[in-house]
Amino acid sequence: MAVLSVDLAYRRWSDLGVVILDRAPHSDGVTPPAANLASSAPSPVIHCEIIPLADPGLGPELDRWPAHSHIDPEILAGRLNHLCAVRSIRVLMLDGPQAWKSCSNGLAHARVSERQLNTAAKTGLPGMVKPLTYRPFAEFCMDVYDALCRRGWRRLDTQNQPDQAWEPASSQQRILVESYPHAAWKSLGLKPLPSKRRARVSDLAEAYRALRELIPFTTSQPPNHDQLQAIVGGLAGLALEENNPAAFSIVGNPPQREEGHWREGFIVLPLPPRPAANLRWLN
Repeated sequence: MAVLSVDLAYRRWSDLGVVILDRAPHSDGVTPPAANLASSAPSPVIHCEIIPLADPGLGPELDRWPAHSHIDPEILAGRLNHLCAVRSIRVLMLDGPQAWKSCSNGLAHARVSERQLNTAAKTGLPGMVKPLTYRPFAEFCMDVYDALCRRGWRRLDTQNQPDQAWEPASSQQRILVESYPHAAWKSLGLKPLPSKRRARVSDLAEAYRALRELIPFTTSQPPNHDQLQAIVGGLAGLALEENNPAAFSIVGNPPQREEGHWREGFIVLPLPPRPAANLRWLN
């Protein structure tokens, strides 16, 4: 089972963080966490394959758009959809708002998920955001969600029984899941990675080390800021795909159509591994 996790950006293709997370046997010297050492069979580590979506030669639609150009949401959706089809991926994590707030959620300027997580930016009623500079990115993200839905995807709409969000493994049902890396670090009990503008090389190295110590994983190459954010956000999607409710948390209200717009929507976060029960040795 694999998931695709994307740290969205709308200004430049080179700003996207695109990572495929999958399970693989222990390799590259990665040691399982203490919680797994008592098991007779070591738990597979997570392998993170970094996808250079901005590189030339990945498809004619991208060759027409240089890495420094603004990202077209239709082209991005088409490329992500193609990648998921080729790799048999049915869970796609996107770091960005999927909808506007509902008129009846009781909040003035935010979706329920945003209030619960105290997000820095808020999506209010259609066209209204806080801060104002957030609007182009928010609208771009919603355009990407909508473009993917036109290609057969749908927003996650089940909270209490996430395994019912799609049919059995043989199904072609494909689910869009909203991530939020800043809150993902916190939900794992780790210090959030500073923003890309403020993060130093040492911050990136410290966050990478702390995350690997908590949840062993390998990467196809050293991740940059966007790719590491995609990794931490994608961990929840992998747990969701594996139907492991102890490893993820869902916040917010289900998505719904209201007055011609999508409203609300869940944000899914990873949870830290549970410690193993104490072993009792028999004499």
